[in-house]
Amino acid sequence: LMIKYRSAIREVTTKLEILNDELSAFTERNPIESIQSRIKRPYSIAGKLRKQNYPLTVESISEHLNDVAGVRVVCPFIDDIYDVADMLLKQDDVRLIAQKDYIQNPKENGYRSLHLIIETPVYFSTGKELIRVEIQIRTVAMDFWASLEHQIRYKNNSPEVREIAGELKECADTIAQTDVKMQQLRLRIASKDGKK
Repeated sequence: LMIKYRSAIREVTTKLEILNDELSAFTERNPIESIQSRIKRPYSIAGKLRKQNYPLTVESISEHLNDVAGVRVVCPFIDDIYDVADMLLKQDDVRLIAQKDYIQNPKENGYRSLHLIIETPVYFSTGKELIRVEIQIRTVAMDFWASLEHQIRYKNNSPEVREIAGELKECADTIAQTDVKMQQLRLRIASKDGKK
């Protein structure tokens, strides 16, 4: 099962790299800064299945969990996020299962990112299988905040951490404003150059 998820990650990563190469050739800039991936660890998978009262079986993993294979795409600007998502979803072998836009509707703690659950075909010696992959697309600034927030709060619900929740949210809001400002500056320069 893990081989299947690793293979799906390779499929998705290759699609994204090709899009980035194509766009950088025509627009002279890269809409993707970096691509990272991960496979959920077996104990995390088991914990999630137990929490949701599903049996601990291979079938249950495939049927009920959408985030075993994960790809994170980091983009320079907000509009790159939507451009990359649109181009990926236009591919005829990529099927959108679910989308959550935490950029337009941030989480209560300030988290922002575009989440896509997709299904992509992977070809094995036994035939084609459709595998689900969670893709998170965010800006460099959103990724910076999410990484630091995760380190501060990870599985820690102490009174001290709860006490600083408001400050973490303020940081997220400041970073979001910076993202918008950087987008505006880029568009201003691009319009003077006659580029997107």
